[in-house]
Amino acid sequence: MAAPVTASEKASLQLASALRVGDRAALARAITLIESRRADHQAQARDLVQALLPLTGKAVRVGITGSPGVGKSTTIDALGMALIGKGHKVAVLAVDPSSARTGGSILGDKTRMALLSAEDNAFIRPSPSSGTLGGVAAKTREAMLLCEAAGFDVVLVETVGIGQSETAVCDMTDFFLALMLPGAGDELQGIKKGLVELADMIAVNKADGDNLKRAKAAAAEYNAALHILAPRSEHWFPPVLTYSALTGDGIDALWEKILAHRTAMIASGEFEARRRQQQVKWMWTILEDRLHARLRSDPAIRAKVKQTEAAVANGRMTPAVAADAVAALLD
Repeated sequence: MAAPVTASEKASLQLASALRVGDRAALARAITLIESRRADHQAQARDLVQALLPLTGKAVRVGITGSPGVGKSTTIDALGMALIGKGHKVAVLAVDPSSARTGGSILGDKTRMALLSAEDNAFIRPSPSSGTLGGVAAKTREAMLLCEAAGFDVVLVETVGIGQSETAVCDMTDFFLALMLPGAGDELQGIKKGLVELADMIAVNKADGDNLKRAKAAAAEYNAALHILAPRSEHWFPPVLTYSALTGDGIDALWEKILAHRTAMIASGEFEARRRQQQVKWMWTILEDRLHARLRSDPAIRAKVKQTEAAVANGRMTPAVAADAVAALLD
């Protein structure tokens, strides 16, 4: 005799059914569920993602990064509208910086993507980074899968552009786009080598009006820099383009390069290899999160961790010895 369906399981089934037909309200509720820290919500979220897994994996996943002020949100607004015009459904997962003191976030991306936020074929989800590595929300991967299950065939992940967010987003997307500003001279001196090595394409924004000449000069500088660095893939050399998010010039060229990269990666077999690596890295991220959760949630362990922290702060114990002591608590 089959076990009776619990209220939680019934709710998951109803949510999964609504997601399958592209219900955006259901998608928003599902992402709220996976972001919840409650144990019962986390269990329900795991069941939900597992049930929808066969519907995922077909979307074009693009990570977009750049320093504050480079125009990430404006670029996404313009690119998203162009893609909707081509018949795509676009989901945007925009990770907002959380306050280091309160954990609260600005969550202002919808106001900065005015055109896209009014479209039925677009879904914008701002999520607080909550202090996770690289400013990428801990549940962004699951949110991406839910968007795919809801029928969105392009998923754009915007990072806060600080810390190690570039590496974190690179590990969960198929294409990594780095946005730059005109005036490469000084910027090139301070550009992070790691960012350039991760990028599948560099795009110089604000190539319009008086900035056009400077944007082209910047593109030439970045292109020269790329030639002295080892490319991320032997099957793809990162192009450097100029565009204007304000006028829309060059936006179509960005998408064409993203598709060209996807074609090259699939033909070489590297696309599937990257997706497999992403799954393994996802597993380790979840495992690390679970270990941290146990340190936070178990009262006995939490008390001993506090004592160990005090010993380190007072100089009675070295951080290395303390780390061993905390690790032993998890055995």
